[in-house]
Amino acid sequence: MTTTTPSTPTADLRPAARSRARFWSWAVIATHVAFVAAFLIARTWQVPGYSAIDHSVSDMYAVTAPHAWFLLVVITAAGIAAVGFVAFSLWPALRGAGVPAKIGCALLALSVFGLGDVLTPFERLACQRADPSCSSSDQVANFGGTLDSTLTTVGLVVMVASAFVLASAMRRLPRWASWARPARWFGVVLFVLLAATGIFSSDGPGGLFERLTAAFGAAGIVALGVGVLRATRPTARLTPAG
Repeated sequence: MTTTTPSTPTADLRPAARSRARFWSWAVIATHVAFVAAFLIARTWQVPGYSAIDHSVSDMYAVTAPHAWFLLVVITAAGIAAVGFVAFSLWPALRGAGVPAKIGCALLALSVFGLGDVLTPFERLACQRADPSCSSSDQVANFGGTLDSTLTTVGLVVMVASAFVLASAMRRLPRWASWARPARWFGVVLFVLLAATGIFSSDGPGGLFERLTAAFGAAGIVALGVGVLRATRPTARLTPAG
């Protein structure tokens, strides 16, 4: 016969909630690793003239893009996983921080990596820049192109804001206090990458900076997933009954 003896303080979650938190943490890690791999792989089948340095990731799932379904599926899955992760993993983990945690989680869910990715099937540019007679204005001439441009820009700003608000929340919790400074620096670096993407979007390596922004943002979300997994590890051990 055995009894359960705590070895370290457990996460303040019921078993079902802990299992759910860990499921969504693994889901967000897997889908965001897949997201980065997907936009690297998708480059291999783009039309002649497509440039990963100059052209955007969105360009690869434009209405005229070959095999656009691949990125649409992967990115949408990443968005769904991010929203689920915020609701069932991150928010329960940070709830003790109160209002900053609530606002930070809401911002992350509404960011380009959350709601923005969920809506990817509706955010399709009208054409690829490598297509004959396709200009940057032609790309956003349809509803999908306009939506993509708007949600990407606004969603990235919201993502930057979420980093600073979540840092404030983390500082209030002993378990997460050491994450506060890295979270703030994440927000700073993401803002710099966002600014560089905007500066070079019309003329220069805008595609490169967008990819760096996407990969860096995905890495930040993966890190949060790992953090929740660590915070919700089973902390009891079985010992023989006396």
